[in-house]
Amino acid sequence: MNVFAADYRRARVLFLAAAEKAGAQVRSFVHPVHGPEYEVLATDVAWLGEKDADTVLVLLSATHGVEGFSGSAAQIDFLRQVKALPHGIGVLIVHAVNPHGFAWLRRVTEDGVDLNRNYIDFSHMLPINEGYDELAESIVPESLDAELLDTCDRRLSAYLKAHGSVVYETALSAGQYSYPNGLFYGGSGPTWSRLTCERIMSDFHLSKRKRVAVIDFHTGIGPFGYGELICDHPPGSTGVRLARQWFGDSVTEPALGTSISVTKHGLSDYGWMHGVGEPLVFIALEFGTYSFDHMKQALRADHWLHAQGAVDWHNERTRSIKAVMRKHFYPATPDWQEMVLCRSRQCIRQALNGLESESGRR
Repeated sequence: MNVFAADYRRARVLFLAAAEKAGAQVRSFVHPVHGPEYEVLATDVAWLGEKDADTVLVLLSATHGVEGFSGSAAQIDFLRQVKALPHGIGVLIVHAVNPHGFAWLRRVTEDGVDLNRNYIDFSHMLPINEGYDELAESIVPESLDAELLDTCDRRLSAYLKAHGSVVYETALSAGQYSYPNGLFYGGSGPTWSRLTCERIMSDFHLSKRKRVAVIDFHTGIGPFGYGELICDHPPGSTGVRLARQWFGDSVTEPALGTSISVTKHGLSDYGWMHGVGEPLVFIALEFGTYSFDHMKQALRADHWLHAQGAVDWHNERTRSIKAVMRKHFYPATPDWQEMVLCRSRQCIRQALNGLESESGRR
């Protein structure tokens, strides 16, 4: 279990050490903003295998910063375990896609943007979320006063009762582009993390490979410790067909209503589909923690905190809010950690086997 780090800084040290020992080629994209202890932040990229490999497995961590603990651990575990890769396969490991969120224990980027709602064309009309519009003031209220929170929660409960869980969760989490201090805000333009990912796709020529598999590690919704394989490729597409062929019947599809996740705007999946194209098989591996309502409460407090201005990292209230954020997205219990590693190893093995079968076809 020593692949799980206590914070971003130690996760980065462990990752870079594991990459060096595995003989990986490493590149670092330094973030323009520092961490809470003035540490350097970066998205670090490790490459294993032949440069001109026909097929590539990509492992992404910390798309939603604070969710990076599990993905980082899976990446470090892989680097420590990996031996020789099959001929024709390369592995690209992208550590801390959103390093600012990882370090500051936030789900969002330095500009308050949910990276997993940021992959849209901002030159066109932005998506409208009427449900969020109706509930915005209750989702992130002006204060955390207990009486006000109770009023807000009663309003949210009434909306849930009137419309059902799918409509309610869609209103809250599908993505919104009007409230910069709100939850699941998709931004007004591409973020640093999105632009960095697009550069990585280009620099490693992923669109020119025969097949590219991506596993994007997430946490926060679903049964405790269970790793759900979520596929947002269009139903019936090659991406879905290969995902089911490689990973089996545990693959779920939000578009068909079979996933714990509702359909969303601006997903990282869509950005990688656009950047890589037809060769792509993209899977989000979502590890469950606690309830959706618990997540809402944690995110509400964190967004309220950062809306107040500069955050004092050592302030008692800050520490309390950040502890709840960390606990929800990284329970850190031995049983949860074990489930994460077992499922991660299984899915990585399945992806490599699938890529090897593709690489062997000429």
